[in-house]
Amino acid sequence: MLTMNRKLNELAEQGKYIKVAIVGAGKMGKGLVNQMSRIRGMLPSLVVNRNIEKAVDAFFSAGIGQEDIVISNSLNEINYYLEKGKFIATEDMDIATKANTIEAVVDATGVPEVGAKISLDSIENRKHIIMLNVEADSVIGPILYKKAKEAGVVYTGTAGDEPGAVMELYDFAVGLGFEVLAIGKGKNNPLDLEVNPDIVYEKALKKGLKPHMLTGFIDGTNTMIEMTCMANATGFVPDIRGGHGINSDLKDLTSFFRLREEGGILNKYGIVDYVMGIAPGVFAIFTTKLDEVHKQLQYLNMGSGPNYVLYRPYHLTSLETPITIFNACYYKEATIAPTKGIVAETITVAKKDLKVGDRLDGIGGYTVYGSIEEYKVAKEKNLVPIGLIDKDTKVIKDIKKGQPITYDMVAMNKERNIYKLRKLQEEVMG
Repeated sequence: MLTMNRKLNELAEQGKYIKVAIVGAGKMGKGLVNQMSRIRGMLPSLVVNRNIEKAVDAFFSAGIGQEDIVISNSLNEINYYLEKGKFIATEDMDIATKANTIEAVVDATGVPEVGAKISLDSIENRKHIIMLNVEADSVIGPILYKKAKEAGVVYTGTAGDEPGAVMELYDFAVGLGFEVLAIGKGKNNPLDLEVNPDIVYEKALKKGLKPHMLTGFIDGTNTMIEMTCMANATGFVPDIRGGHGINSDLKDLTSFFRLREEGGILNKYGIVDYVMGIAPGVFAIFTTKLDEVHKQLQYLNMGSGPNYVLYRPYHLTSLETPITIFNACYYKEATIAPTKGIVAETITVAKKDLKVGDRLDGIGGYTVYGSIEEYKVAKEKNLVPIGLIDKDTKVIKDIKKGQPITYDMVAMNKERNIYKLRKLQEEVMG
């Protein structure tokens, strides 16, 4: 952070700025615009939203005056005003990836198909792509990472989201020579696999969330997707389908996260999981083979061993994204990326009985929820990743509540970017 502060201040002193495009002006996008407005050397220069008023409001909320905001869908006009230092609000998503002075594009939409298009276009136009869209990353992140690397740009998840915060702990521990045994996150809401947007409608409005978003949090789909991103970045896998999801406080974590023969719950090490009772934090369980290091850790009040916990009690979501933007643009480094390929999958499970002819909806909806599984198992059983499911997905075989959905049970729109990328990913990467 000291380096980031110093380097950005140097840029600002030279009258230079990292100019960023943000696609999506919801809670995450709006928060990012506000936070970036307080950082020297970096500008939220362009905001895309299909409701243009929300893009303009994001600028207003950050204290940017009307005289500095330009509303336009013309690339030529936008390029002109970006050179003049103006802030652009547009409805055209293509502008974000084509505008001349934009160095990095942030996808804050949370929509898998949108994430596929934004990422592809950003890579094609040689712009770094920062994914707040874990929904897309969990399905096609490995192929997008490969394409970005080949194009010489950075594809990365974000600091502040749980996967990025976990990666911070993982890199810290591995970098110091410790052996990491397990990683994971806290879950805020009690798990309810039957919840739907109608049930949470009032609660969502009070929290300033869309009902579908809150539903995805409560039914666990968001947690499973985030763990899938953690797995594909580290090579860790779920110990069991869906994870253990234990209830624990911080001091008991190392008692649970040890092998069964050691008195814990795990069948193996090298796993990713979630815990009720430690939210909003993230954790990494680690150990060492050296007696002297054990003695030092015990002296430092890290517990009695042999396993120890690193815990970060907060994650600031999009408010931390400027760290990732800086590292991508300045050092060409990712905060978290699916460098291990396709390790885990968030599979699709029926939320209720489904009949032939029914249409599915997707993440945070009425018909399905997600559960984490090892990719090799998902592939063997022909299970569909939930990020491929949308409102155009049609049921062609009756499906029972709680049944994992296979490709032969549904008909999907195969012309979508995300479907084509997923198919390519499996052909290229196995």
